[in-house]
Amino acid sequence: MIDLYYWTTPNGHKVTLFLEETSLPYRIVPINIGKGEQFKPEFLAVAPNNRIPAIVDHEPADGGAPISIFESGAILLYLAEKTGQFIPDTARGRVELLQWLFWQMGGLGPMAGQNHHFRNYAPEKIPYAIDRYVNETNRLYGVLDKRLADRPFIVGEEYSIADMASYPWILPDAQGQDMEQFPNLKRWHATIKARPATVRAYDIIQSINANPGIRTEEERRILFGQKAAPKAGKS
Repeated sequence: MIDLYYWTTPNGHKVTLFLEETSLPYRIVPINIGKGEQFKPEFLAVAPNNRIPAIVDHEPADGGAPISIFESGAILLYLAEKTGQFIPDTARGRVELLQWLFWQMGGLGPMAGQNHHFRNYAPEKIPYAIDRYVNETNRLYGVLDKRLADRPFIVGEEYSIADMASYPWILPDAQGQDMEQFPNLKRWHATIKARPATVRAYDIIQSINANPGIRTEEERRILFGQKAAPKAGKS
């Protein structure tokens, strides 16, 4: 059994996509990030960066004590290696996958996240910041569109964790993008969206957080006002 500490964000969806594809037994532990549940000691013991998702695998492959893992890319890689699924079985294929998994973690996710923030959540609309991140998201869409020009999925013929990592971050309406400019990306996105496991993964949203978004100033403060906690003994 795997405990999945989850909220309805793109990074959270990455892991439900994998778990639904493989039918690994899991239970969801909702972490309402708008209420600050990511700062509870029991969650920090699993995810010291106070971010979802995180997992605890109670049946690791080595038969030892439960393993806790944070960071969505690390979780996907762990689960792929545990199951032998959605990861190439050759050294060259693995290199291809790791490049694109890291591309998502270091590029598409952070840049699209800043896009979301300045377009949709920042109390002050700063044209420079909006243009900066909308344009960078556009560039990254273009990179992925070119990659998909001669292959059905990011690594090649087979669906992989590289696709699962990137798919939830392709949100053209929220990111100021026109998918008609990216026909290969559009085809890829539609293919993944139609997979039964993807449908099941996104259906989970309704039972966890049917009305996503930031609704109050308190939620805004919790999500966007975080700083390091003061050290013990400091005022």
